[in-house]
Amino acid sequence: MLNVKPLAFDSFGVRSMATFVETGELKILIDPGVALGPKRYKLPPHEIELERCRDLWGVVKEHAAIADILIITHYHYDHYNPEEPEIYEDKVVYIKDPKASINKSQKTRASQFLEGLSELPVSVDVADGNEYSHGSTRIKFSKPVFHGANSKLGYVTEVSISCGNEKVLHTSDVEGASQRDQINFVLEEKPDILILDGPMTYMLGYNYSNDDLRRSLENLRRVIFSTDVKCIVIDHHFMRDLKYDKRIEQIYEIAEERGVKVITAAEYIGREADMLEARRRELYKE
Repeated sequence: MLNVKPLAFDSFGVRSMATFVETGELKILIDPGVALGPKRYKLPPHEIELERCRDLWGVVKEHAAIADILIITHYHYDHYNPEEPEIYEDKVVYIKDPKASINKSQKTRASQFLEGLSELPVSVDVADGNEYSHGSTRIKFSKPVFHGANSKLGYVTEVSISCGNEKVLHTSDVEGASQRDQINFVLEEKPDILILDGPMTYMLGYNYSNDDLRRSLENLRRVIFSTDVKCIVIDHHFMRDLKYDKRIEQIYEIAEERGVKVITAAEYIGREADMLEARRRELYKE
């Protein structure tokens, strides 16, 4: 039986998609990184955010210590932490290809990160487009897909983990999955639980277009109607918008009709969303 545990997400008050998955025989940690937006409303992170970041990084490290496998879907600091390579000691590590389908900045980061790892892990294998089996647990990675609607921010790998008849899929930073190859991996894998970094609506009209949002919503509808998904955890970029729930009202309605839960990572574990970055101006006023 799969046990999926979000560890640190934007709905927890930090930038992250750190997710812990237990399959009964394996413990897997996806994207062990936690970060904060350096500027929001022209303000630096509030002390409450800094404290939350420290606390949640502690939670991620606790789970890294007991994990068998660590996965890095790409080289942005909210998805991995190059400063503490010791968390990878004695682990099986799957990484985004550090040399192919990667932009210049991430290629440099990847090289430095791997140099810092030295001989710590049991093994380090490229994830992109590959599939690995560990007993009855299957870990399948998508081919490299855009980080967003184009290649400007580089590429990421989506990851699907299955055991028995259960499956969870973590999209990494696809910014709502507006592109065909991003959503095709989801449609092909047909997960029970989809962990989606939602549309980047807080940048709507700037770095995120109305067409991107339209395509993302169309693709979400396709997932709801074309798969047997039971729960869509929509978070990350999406939770930097205080009006997030208004942006996808139609998705909530369609999902409810189909018996599909659409919730934040915080709600998935029974908490209320605590969107500290989106509330940064309010935090400073208080």
